This record gives sequence, structure tokens and C-alpha cells, in this order.
Amino acid sequence: MDIQTLTVWIRGRYEALKAGKDAGQTSTELALIAGALLVGAGLLVLAIRTKLMEKIGIIEGG
Repeated sequence: MDIQTLTVWIRGRYEALKAGKDAGQTSTELALIAGALLVGAGLLVLAIRTKLMEKIGIIEGG
């Protein structure tokens, strides 16, 4: 997983959530966007954890 791509995607979903709230979207539509944000945030945490574990493995194994 590419951390930079996930970060850009999350920023886009966050902007969509803010714009949707301002435009008066329904709560269901906002909930779907918020759910996508939560999934994206979880994937970002997983990607960062994976990268850190790779780095730790290199340090310990090297």
C-alpha cells in the first residue's frame, strides 16, 4: 500500500464530506463518505505499521 496515495485519497474524501455537509446532503450520503474515511484511515495505519515493521526488521537483521 502506498502511504502517499492513501493520504491523498483520504484528503479527497474529507473534502467531499465537508462539501456535502455544506451542500445539505442527506445523513445517509454523509455516513457513506464518513465510512469510507474510516476505512481509508485504517488502511493508512496498516500501511504505516507495515513500513515500520520492515524498517525494524532491517535494523534487527542487519
